[in-house]
Order: sequence, then C-alpha cells, then structure tokens
Amino acid sequence: MDFFTPVVEEAKQNKNFKSVLAGFRAAERELFTEWAKGFEDRDGKIVKEFQTTFNSSFWEVYLHACFREYGFSQDWKNATPDFCLSSNGYEFIVEATTGNAAQGKPNEWDKTYSPEELKSVRRFRDLNKEAVIRLSNAIVGKARRYDEFYKTLSYVQGKPFVIAVAPYEQPHFNLQYDRPIRALLYDYYVDEDAYLDNPALYPNGPPAINLGYVEKENGSEVPLGIFDSSEMIDVSAVVFSCVATWGKLSAMSTNNETVTQVMSLWATPPLGVPEERVGPPSECGETILDGLQVFHNPNAKFPLSPEVFRNDRVVQHYFDENSGEWIYEGRLNSLHYRQVYARGKRPPKNS
Repeated sequence: MDFFTPVVEEAKQNKNFKSVLAGFRAAERELFTEWAKGFEDRDGKIVKEFQTTFNSSFWEVYLHACFREYGFSQDWKNATPDFCLSSNGYEFIVEATTGNAAQGKPNEWDKTYSPEELKSVRRFRDLNKEAVIRLSNAIVGKARRYDEFYKTLSYVQGKPFVIAVAPYEQPHFNLQYDRPIRALLYDYYVDEDAYLDNPALYPNGPPAINLGYVEKENGSEVPLGIFDSSEMIDVSAVVFSCVATWGKLSAMSTNNETVTQVMSLWATPPLGVPEERVGPPSECGETILDGLQVFHNPNAKFPLSPEVFRNDRVVQHYFDENSGEWIYEGRLNSLHYRQVYARGKRPPKNS
C-alpha cells in the first residue's frame, strides 16, 4: 500500500503529511510502510485519510504493527470493528479512536518547540484538563457505539471489548504521559503542579488526588472515574499511548542521524526514577511497544486477561482480586515522553 504518493491536491494535504515527505525522512517512510504490511483497507479510504487528516490513520497503522509485534492473529473478513484479534486462541476486539482538537482550538500540528514555549507548559493542569475532556468524548463515544451496534454482532458478543485511544487533541499532547487518562478512568490525578509549586511538601513525588470531575468552558462537568459507571461495563480495557507519533519512526530509524536528535524521558529501575536521554536515534533504544499502556476496567463484564499485552516495557494497570491490590506492570522501564529535533536542531536544555 502506497501511503506517500499524493492522491489529493496539495491544498488539502495535512501539515503532518507534508512534513513526512521531506527527503531526509526516507528511512522513516520505509519503516512506516513495513508497519503497514498486512493491513487491509476494508473501506478503501485510509490512504486519502492519511494524507488529509493523518492522525487517526497513523494510529490504526501503528496499532496494527504493535499487534503484529505481539503475534496476534487478525480476522479481516468483517468490516467493523477495527480489529478482531486472537492471541493463542484467546479472542478479543479492539476499536481505535483518537482525541481531537475541539472546534475553534489549535490543532496539535499548530505548534512550535522553542525553549521559551516549552517552559510555558511546565504547568500541566490546563493541558491535562483539555486532554481529559477530549479523551472522554472519544472513549464514551465508542462505548455508546458498542451499546448501540457492536454488541449486536455475533462475532463480537461475549468477547472482551477494548478501546484504543491516542491523544492528539492539542499542541504538546505528548507531555501528558498517563495523567489525564488515569484521572478519566479511575479518578486518580497525579498533581504535578502542586509538586512543582512546593516540592519540599512532597518528598515522595507529586501527590495523587481525586477531582471527581473537570469543568468545561461552558460550565458543564465531565465526570472522572468512569470505569466505576455501569455505562462502561462493556469496555474491558483502554489501550493508550501519547508517544504514538511520527517521532517514534524517527527514533527507530538510524540512517538519518546527522539531522535527527532525540530527547526522551524514561522510568528507570529499581525505583522508576525518570532519566533523560539525549542523542541520535541509535542511542535512544526505543522500540515500537515503548509508551504503550493498558488500563483494565475492574468492573468489566468481560475482563481482558493481562496476559494478552504483557511485556516488560508495556505498562498495565489492573486490580488483582487475589491480593486485593492494584498492579502496575512495566512502569519501571516505561517511556514517559519523547521529542525529536530534525535538521540538526539542538534540543533545548531541560532546566
């Protein structure tokens, strides 16, 4: 499948699509084409959508490549949902969606990366609040779609239903790690702003608080902890990544190192203390699964087995009924954040 020969006029091409056509990105395009091998375009629209809207198509291809990495089998014969998968005979459904910019607000590609701008987003509450609102729209919309349609399909019934969501809702969305999604699903918000304002008060790191809801600009409330709602029992888990961007291809491609530098933040054993890595792609060590997170619904009608996505570098959040404790697999090796600087630009100092 040829994603990169334009099929729409330049005026209709997405800014992200235009940027990946740069000559020095040839290896990245080759890797993306490899990711897409075996992907079946059942509605005949993915190339056009990739060139005009970009993110949702990119996310589907990325998920497809991750599922291949896991060795899942995909049944393509049905037009919907997006992925009908099996892992060693264990069958489950994955529906992909994205958080997108609200009408009238900046798109994620309307961004710059000057040191001054990066400093301006060192307070995260507004960014996280916007992410919660847009992620809620995406996830709740897919849960309703399941209730209204997917559950009537014989090949879906009785199987775990997973929503895979990526947050492309605003500039700097890649800074959010798991803060908004954990708040939305579990009402567990890690308040980094409180820590940054008074680090001496929190020697063990940022405090976790229950917000209950966040408020939209029009005054309406978006509830948090939606996995406690009976309306979400059909959602077995949410798969999430805020680093599933073209930058992952840059970080995994090594023949353009003269123009590419990667700055990333990783949790490191034994305590998961964040560590910054700066250098060419060959030194960053990123893989396709890095940054992937799975949030299990403790109240799901059809729970998803943690075995399905188990990997040392994939974070999973789930409640262990045997121990009565929450388990957080993979957090000690996880990728928190990544930014790529191309054309020889030096990354700003992290101060």
